[in-house]
Amino acid sequence: MSSGLNKKLWIIENQSERSKTAYAKLEPMLKAAGFIFDEADPELVVTIGGDGTLLSAMHQYEEQLDRIRFVGVHTGHLGFYTDFMADELEKLVEGLCHEKPEQAVRYPLLRVEVKHDGKTTLHYALNESILRRTSQTMVCNVHISDELFEKFRGDGLAISTPTGSTAYNKSIGGAVMHPQVEAMQLAEIASLNNIVFRTLSAPMIVAKKDSIRLCPEKADDYSLTIDQLNFHYEDVTSVDYSLDGASIAFANCAHTPFWERVRTAFIGDGVE
Repeated sequence: MSSGLNKKLWIIENQSERSKTAYAKLEPMLKAAGFIFDEADPELVVTIGGDGTLLSAMHQYEEQLDRIRFVGVHTGHLGFYTDFMADELEKLVEGLCHEKPEQAVRYPLLRVEVKHDGKTTLHYALNESILRRTSQTMVCNVHISDELFEKFRGDGLAISTPTGSTAYNKSIGGAVMHPQVEAMQLAEIASLNNIVFRTLSAPMIVAKKDSIRLCPEKADDYSLTIDQLNFHYEDVTSVDYSLDGASIAFANCAHTPFWERVRTAFIGDGVE
């Protein structure tokens, strides 16, 4: 096996027994291969668990995404972002020894800028961001590149990245998009459509050159979801979404092609 060449690395695992067992096996293998464990400033972050574990790791290192590459070990029920199974740890170590930073696979992130209480808060999402009210129907003006598009009434609105199109977006009727399609997707959650209130009532693919702005009516019970994280802001005046060039990098060692991931996750191997 080739040497890890003193690459700095960190492992993040969830609390399942399978993940703890995999960690106990993987840690000495990586140290023996010459990797240096550095939690503060890693070049590589290995997650053990599922997509939730990888999303948590991404947000933990959100300020360092320009210099970190991720790779996931799958120990749960569904791992869309994970490339290795728990019984493929030797293959993982070998792949990390040979991986090259310039060959990393990049997926776009969604930039989310929230204006609230006279302040501005910035987030990034790998999957999606959802704005909804917690107790009543949400009323919200939807702007596309500063032009008013519609007044939405319903449970909420979800804006997703191409990779996030396979997550919550898919469950509410959105389309599955390949990551090379540089666009966001806006999907309605239980919109009200009748003789009085009208919305497009269909998912929208919004090009990278455009932006989405949500301006909700004044209320103090809005919930904003960024991937698996929930935020409650008071006096939200607008939420702006864009693809501004930020991305997450995955180490290219046995990286699974996107459509193969989709087929494996949702259809299985029984295709005839």
